[in-house]
Amino acid sequence: MVRVGINGFGRIGRQALRAILERAADTVQVVALNDIADPQMNAYLFAHDSNYGAYPGTVAVRDGELVVDGQAIRVFQEREPARIPWRDAGVELVIEATGRFTKAEAARGHLTGGARKVVITAPAKGEDITLNMGVNHEAYD
Repeated sequence: MVRVGINGFGRIGRQALRAILERAADTVQVVALNDIADPQMNAYLFAHDSNYGAYPGTVAVRDGELVVDGQAIRVFQEREPARIPWRDAGVELVIEATGRFTKAEAARGHLTGGARKVVITAPAKGEDITLNMGVNHEAYD
């Protein structure tokens, strides 16, 4: 089971969580997310998506955590990747979905916070590799 953290809970971050829950819940677990917005608002936006429709499960905020289908997801509200305590949450891989940290050096801040790998969801600069599903996704080792 890969333990994932999501940085940025806008359109892409919310859809990443939904895709994991609907398609990869047996191999991927989202254990933390970081977003500066109010957790109640993020829960509402996740539950009531205007493009993809309402989330079919349960969504709530309890004790500072986002709870989706009974699974608690820790919520952080840090502005800088290096300050997000990914290690404390047991995060192995971070999905960088803010659109703000697209340079490899900036995204490496997540490694300082304890993550082992970072996937940037936007065109990156100075990256190790750019992957596109259906084009070259097999190139990742």
